[in-house]
Parts: sequence; C-alpha cells; structure tokens
Amino acid sequence: MVRINNFGVMAKPSSSVCNIDCSYCFYLEKEKLYPNRKKQWRMNHDTLENYIRDQIQSQKSEVVEFVWQGGEPTLLGLDFFRQAVDFQEKYKGFKRIVNSLQTNGTLIDAQWASFFKEHQFLIGISIDGDRISNDTYRLSRKGKSTFDETLKGIELLKQYQVDFNTLTVVNAENVKRPLNVYAFLKRIGSQYMQFIPLVERKAVLPDSNGLTLIQPTFNGESNLAEWSVPAKAYGSFLNAIFDHWIKNDLGKIFVMNFEQTMSQMAGRPGACVFSETCGNGLAMESNGDVYSCDHYVYPEHKLGNVNQTSLIDLVNLPQNLQFGQDKLTNISTDCLACEVRHVCHGGCPKHRFEVSSDGRQNRNYLCEGFKVHFSHVVPRMADTLEMLHHQLPIKKVKQEIKKRFYS
Repeated sequence: MVRINNFGVMAKPSSSVCNIDCSYCFYLEKEKLYPNRKKQWRMNHDTLENYIRDQIQSQKSEVVEFVWQGGEPTLLGLDFFRQAVDFQEKYKGFKRIVNSLQTNGTLIDAQWASFFKEHQFLIGISIDGDRISNDTYRLSRKGKSTFDETLKGIELLKQYQVDFNTLTVVNAENVKRPLNVYAFLKRIGSQYMQFIPLVERKAVLPDSNGLTLIQPTFNGESNLAEWSVPAKAYGSFLNAIFDHWIKNDLGKIFVMNFEQTMSQMAGRPGACVFSETCGNGLAMESNGDVYSCDHYVYPEHKLGNVNQTSLIDLVNLPQNLQFGQDKLTNISTDCLACEVRHVCHGGCPKHRFEVSSDGRQNRNYLCEGFKVHFSHVVPRMADTLEMLHHQLPIKKVKQEIKKRFYS
C-alpha cells in the first residue's frame, strides 16, 4: 500500500463537551468512551505542545494547517488558543501556519473576534439556516433557541473582518427549503458554504461501549435516526441550490459541494468523501488519542496517542492504510457500472449500510441522492470548466450556461 505523506488532523481539544445540545450530534455520546471525561475534558499543556510540535514536523508541506473542532472548542477559553499560537510560533521554523476553528458561534465576543483577526483564524460557523431551520435540532441544553446568539457571533466576526464560512447540516427538515436556506446564508454574509448530509443509524440496544449511534459494520438491530435526510431529497436540495448558484452566484459565492466536484473533474483532489480511498484525515481526542477519522471514533479504529507516537507514523500504520484502502475494495457492486462513479466513488464508508444487488451490506444510503445530483450537475460543470479553461469572463460563462441548460 502507498505511504501517506500528506494528511490532516481534526483536533478536538474540548472533546465532545459542548454548551448546546444538538439532537443529531453524533459526537456528544463519545464521552462514554472516556469515563473520566467530566473531570478531564480539556487538552492539557503537554498534549497541546506535543501535538503542535509533531504536526509541524510531520507535514511535508510548507503550509501546516491546524483544524480545531469539538464539541465546542471556544469552551477552552482564549488562553488555551493563545498558548496554541505561542507553540506554533515556537516550532514553525520556516513553515507557514494556518488555523481554522469550527464553532456554534454562541460564545464569540469582542475578545474572541479580535484574537481571530489578529492571528488570521478562519472560522466555521455551524448554522442550519433561518430560525425555523436552525432551531429544529440546534437547541440549548435547556431546550431554548441558539439562533440569536449564533447571529450575534457572526455579526462580531463581520465587524472585526474575520474570515468565516458556514457549515449547514442538511437534515429531515431543512432539506425541504433549499432556496430559503441558501438565501438566508447569503443574507448573513456567508460567501463560502458547506452542505453536509445528516445520516445516522441508532441501535435498538447500545453496543458494548454504550454507544447507540453506530458504524456501518454494526450487525445488530437498528433504525435510521428520525433526523436523517432522505437520500433523494438531499440530491434535489443540492440541485435546487446549484441551479440558482451557477446562474447567479458563480464566482461570488463558493459552495464547497460544487467547488470540490469541479476540482475533482479538473484532475485535482476533491473531498475525501468522494475520493477513491481515504485514511489521510485523522481525528485526535483531547487526551491525544488518534483515530482514522472523526466518523470512526470507536475503539477498533484507534491508532495510538500523539504523546507516544508521531502522527506520520500513526497515519502510516498498516491498520490505517488498510482502512483507507477498504473504501476502494469494499465498494458496492452497483457502483462499478454507475455513470457517476468517477465523481462519487461510493461516497463515505460511514454511509455504506444498505444492501447491494449482490447481497452485501456496502451500498451507500445516499446513492439515489448522489445519482440525482451528479447526473444533473456534471454536464453543466463540464461546460463551465471548459469555458473557464478558455478564459471566458464569469459573466459570459453564466450567460452561456443559462442559454445551454436553462432556456
């Protein structure tokens, strides 16, 4: 198997600890894997330093990215991230450091915004659309709306000119309102959007670790979680936004789902979800434990700990290389002759729990949605890329696309 030299790490320095209680969050219950989590949830000083030093040393690129997620990472307080930046400065040498942080935005104040601006953090805001869409599942621990607090955080980011994007979880409710969701995100100033499908299965009985949100290989009795997005509806959701975007907002608004597909069609790396193999996107818990993927934080996918083993060694363990290769070798037989396989590659292994035509449980739950989406957008994307290759102005590209596909 080919050695991995370029990889990312999703660091969760606050682990699963969060100040809100999203109904659909798959990570909250990970506290059951760490019995002492309530007392020892923060990444300590030594683990933070070991991680930052090793991440910089393990990366071949001259640009080293640090991705901070949770739970809710702002719960750690500003001093934690001031220390992180100090460690980065200490160990960076001639490399350039880039930080991004995913947050629900509710704790952002002027001090946070000023810090983010000073150190050029890219902030990802989790928001599922307008008040109705966002408050369906993203409520406080007391069952109250988090919408106004999130918008206040966004306004502060804009006031301090902090770069931010939005991450929207497409679920059973907001999938019904694609253009409303898109228009709202534009109104609040989002110029870079991500639309992530929500798919979870709940075991009737918890597994041996006490977890009920299960991985694809689970063979016990389970049901699709009620908040999961219907597969075909997800494809239609993306198509509705795409049609509006390519006619009106190409070159102005960046939608990760579309940009990465076009990148892949142009021969450049796209999203791990739609790559042939994976295994180069690690997840790290607050105590330094490293897993093959943040969707696979289960004991059988633990690779080791950054306090004992270098990240470059962990990502190249046979266990992890096999994990990444399994995405290709365990692809559904239905995918092999599929007309959109070249941009889909069977989707994320996490969602491969449907039964394929050969009886194996490895067909992606979202397959129908992917076909609806990619069959619609790929011809339009191909023409767009061709025109951009010939350096046609964006205005002319949009006019031509309207004429060819929407007249």
